[in-house]
Parts: sequence; structure tokens; C-alpha cells
Amino acid sequence: MEEFISSYLLPASYVLVVLAAAGSILMPLIKSIGDPKSLVGTLVGLGILLVLFLIGYSIAGNEVTPKYMEFDVDASMSKFIGGVLTMFYILLGISLVGIVFTEVSKIFK
Repeated sequence: MEEFISSYLLPASYVLVVLAAAGSILMPLIKSIGDPKSLVGTLVGLGILLVLFLIGYSIAGNEVTPKYMEFDVDASMSKFIGGVLTMFYILLGISLVGIVFTEVSKIFK
């Protein structure tokens, strides 16, 4: 039974995941060809994410400790990882402030 799962079902699940990912990416793009104005919101969102990453990247350090060297992390990769983590922290803070604001504004309505 284990051989059947690893030989047939696992590769089939990989194919299904790839098809689902391709469908979730391609279908909105196909739909947006008919309505190009719908891409404006997507481009604005990607632009905001890019700006947040650039902010995080600019304030990230590029220190490399011996522990990082075990995983072949150099200075540029350390700075990139720091930028991504800083962007994550900024987005986490924004989302928490938004949640608190929403809940407090519900109290006064």
C-alpha cells in the first residue's frame, strides 16, 4: 500500500497542486484582458509591497554570523532576508492596528 501511495498518489497530488496554482494565476489574468482597468488595483498593491520591501531592505543589516555560514548565507542574502523579515513586521503591525481600529470603531457605532 505504501508503494502505491508513493508511486502513484503522491505524483498525482503534485500534478493537481501545479494545475491549481496555474489556474489560480492564469484565470484572473485571462479575465483582466477583457477589463484592463481591473489591473490597476493589483498594480497598486504590488507597488505598495515593493515600497515596503525597499524600506525593509534599506534598514536591514548584512551581518553574517558563523551560524549563518553553516547554511551558505553571505552578506547580500543576509540583507535580503532581513528586508523580507522587516517587511513582514511592518505588514503585521499594520494588520494589527487595522484589526484594533475596526473593533474599536464597532463599539462606537
